[in-house]
Amino acid sequence: MLRFTRSVALLAAAGLTALPALAQTPAAAGAYPSKSIRFVVPYAPGGLPDTVARIVAQRLGDRLGQSVVIDNRPGANGGVAAGVLSSGPADGYTFLVTDGSMFSVNPLIYSKLTYDPKRDFLPVALIARAPLFLAVNPKMPVNSMQEWISYVKARPGELNYGSSGIGSTHHLTMESLKAGLGLDIKHIPYKGTGQSVPALVGGQVEMLFSAYPSLTGFVKDGRVKLIATNGAQRSAQAPDVPAIAEFLPGFDFAPIIGILAPVGTPPAAVQRIAAEVAAIAKQPDAIQAMAVAGIEPVGAGPDDYAKAIAEENERFAKAIAAAKLKSE
Repeated sequence: MLRFTRSVALLAAAGLTALPALAQTPAAAGAYPSKSIRFVVPYAPGGLPDTVARIVAQRLGDRLGQSVVIDNRPGANGGVAAGVLSSGPADGYTFLVTDGSMFSVNPLIYSKLTYDPKRDFLPVALIARAPLFLAVNPKMPVNSMQEWISYVKARPGELNYGSSGIGSTHHLTMESLKAGLGLDIKHIPYKGTGQSVPALVGGQVEMLFSAYPSLTGFVKDGRVKLIATNGAQRSAQAPDVPAIAEFLPGFDFAPIIGILAPVGTPPAAVQRIAAEVAAIAKQPDAIQAMAVAGIEPVGAGPDDYAKAIAEENERFAKAIAAAKLKSE
């Protein structure tokens, strides 16, 4: 009888010590999520990461049975958004949705960041890519990538290109292309594609990189020509347009957008969100919604996203060196 009583006591003690652990694990069976989830976006509404976050949030909320709220926190080169994550509990209810510039560009061109890309975040899911297209004014007598290369090489220093600003993907893509092909083209930075694309159409610049939705209307009426895409392969948005990688193997500057969590987030929560995002990336309505915005779904998990970030960091480091950008 004494042996039986002691066994029950030991089991009871084991059960009591396990209960707090279960309570602290939001992804315990049937427990996660038990409240709304927050997607922190380090940019103002309307940009690429914000668009992706909203497309995913709506569908993720439906799948999880909890609302997913978008919290736009621009400022300090991603530092404001990073601060939101670091100041709260790493409990699986707050995530960062961003492009790769917070990890590949900002650490190299800004000397003082309030976050450490490697120390503060965990990759959760690679949601999508958004390739940019090399577009030229129709007055430029070229209709293919090979013709474009020959034309530009024959006119060193005579041509110019527009971008969305110094350090933007649009800028660094062209600088990497210039370095890879030995080209000499002058850079004219603008404040976003809202300025640079009209400059291309108006003839103030001869070429630029931009997302498909901002160019397609001008392509249809003959005011812009598409020459190539900066992704690793051709885009379904314009399958007849070649990838620069066909001429420069390994070239890939298509922006990536993903979800990250603060360090310490329970692995089960990370796995749940990653699995749901992978499923969303295959939904026809999600694919269509992204296509309208010039976005191509991926739906990869933490390991693949970590690899994509590392590869992007390496490419952008070389592009920043080619552009001779110095840390501020």
